[in-house]
Amino acid sequence: MGSRSKFEDMSRNVKKMMSFTFIKGLFLNPAKLSITAFIILIAELILNILIVERVPYTEIDWKAYMQECEGFLNGTLDYSQLRGDTGPLVYPAGFVYIYSMFYFLTNQGQNIKLAQYIFIGIYLLQLHFVFKIYKKTRKVPPYVLLITILTSYRIHSIHVLRLFNDPIAVLFLYIALNYFLESKWHLGSIFYSLGVSIKMNIILYAPALFFFYLVNLGLKDTIKQIFLCGLIQLVLGLPFLIVAPISYLRGSFDLGRVFNHTWTVNYRFLDVKVFENTYFHLTLLAIHILLLVIFLPMFVQYFKSYCRLRYVQKQVQPQIDAKNVENKRKAKMMKDKLKVQEVNEEKLTKDQEEFLNSFESMLQKTSNTNVKKKKVVDENEKLHYSINFEIISQLFILPMFLTNFIGVVCARSLHYQFYSWYFHSLPYLLWSTNLSVIVRFLILALIEFCWNTYPSTDATSAMLHVCHLIILYSIYKKTSAELSVASKVE
Repeated sequence: MGSRSKFEDMSRNVKKMMSFTFIKGLFLNPAKLSITAFIILIAELILNILIVERVPYTEIDWKAYMQECEGFLNGTLDYSQLRGDTGPLVYPAGFVYIYSMFYFLTNQGQNIKLAQYIFIGIYLLQLHFVFKIYKKTRKVPPYVLLITILTSYRIHSIHVLRLFNDPIAVLFLYIALNYFLESKWHLGSIFYSLGVSIKMNIILYAPALFFFYLVNLGLKDTIKQIFLCGLIQLVLGLPFLIVAPISYLRGSFDLGRVFNHTWTVNYRFLDVKVFENTYFHLTLLAIHILLLVIFLPMFVQYFKSYCRLRYVQKQVQPQIDAKNVENKRKAKMMKDKLKVQEVNEEKLTKDQEEFLNSFESMLQKTSNTNVKKKKVVDENEKLHYSINFEIISQLFILPMFLTNFIGVVCARSLHYQFYSWYFHSLPYLLWSTNLSVIVRFLILALIEFCWNTYPSTDATSAMLHVCHLIILYSIYKKTSAELSVASKVE
């Protein structure tokens, strides 16, 4: 009897999974992202292996990275003396340690194929943490991620054909965001600081993170988290700071660095003199600060709401769990009673069974007794209380993604590898607007086109700015309206 019941349950589950409603949910329902994410990861594994095996590797910075690390491994601790074919070392100490490890693993950087496979692993790991965020927020339909992730030529190129350090820094950032969502503050701060130690662009998240600390932890614990981030930078950079502190700080955290106009994606339409002009850089910095100030009230309001709802979760969740345990116990008792009844029924004589069957069929004509009995069991099984508290992650993720996006919008120059800074957040940002689905996909396609055009043109640079500004304005418009309504309700 038990084996037949299990077979029936299995058959029912298979039929459910093969139904049109279930399959449609895999593409349209953000709550079903777990299954779709697994499919995407498998597809990405296959796709990236095919890329590595069939598409020629392009040398840009890998050789220079290896030369810079070779100098360090040979004992040079003065940052001004660490150089490669593309110029001096301009990344913090975390970069040096990680790429020194790659130096040993890849036979002094000669085994490019192995390095590419390492980066496949890095990319899949990054996707895993990205999907964890999207699963918690339930903001974006799975089909959007399926389309955007699998079709991006530039992102695959950055990860497995160029071997830049940007994806590694971003990986640590996404790990940190996941820890923050789990309220594991110290681990979040550690991984955030490790991301900064690989490439300085992760600092773009700092303004929102600072207020997130402040609202959730208060001033005293905020100072502790900042101290922890700073301590990690100090420990990692200590060998270089002891020998030549000025060289290290200038080399790894050079805020005044002048970018090469040859590689710019976003300012091709500017004359080289204007592009390199200090006043132009200061103007962009002023715009960056102004945009952060404009969005600051929204950030603080979102963080306050996040903090309150997390407090509610802590109060309510234990009660929900206790109630579910009780319901589960009652359902088990009901099942046990029915099993006893079934055993007793099996012990009846043939004449008794025939009489009961005829009597049961007669009852079913006037009432649905047997069906009701089954419904009682089903209802006890399905009576499960739950509140999806994870969806409040939206109140943290949008400000974080938006702060980084503002930094990208106001960047003095965007090089092709910088696309990885914000690519995986673009669907989230666009689905945080009131734009139509067609317009959202159009913007995603145009942005991808701009990043795939090499060399960039005046038109693609201008188009990239237009797309960025549309996203920024659309988010501002929607969030302003929502906060206005919320203030009236309060």
